[in-house]
Amino acid sequence: MANKITVYTRTTCAYCAQVKRYLDMKQKTYDVINLDEQPEAAAAIIAKSGARTVPIVTLTNESGEESIAAIGWNPGALASVVAA
Repeated sequence: MANKITVYTRTTCAYCAQVKRYLDMKQKTYDVINLDEQPEAAAAIIAKSGARTVPIVTLTNESGEESIAAIGWNPGALASVVAA
């Protein structure tokens, strides 16, 4: 089973849309968590990542462990996400 990709976004975030377009172009499936609609998720991902910016891309492995894969628009990190 492949790693599950999750993209944490905000409604007006242009870089978030760019990350989603990149993943779509690479034909990757992913979940989207809009932090404007889920404030409890915002608190959790800020605590986990230390980042107060979006997008944040995470990978969840088969054991259910979520790791931070990319913060912000970072093509190099996203290439690693696509390869995972």
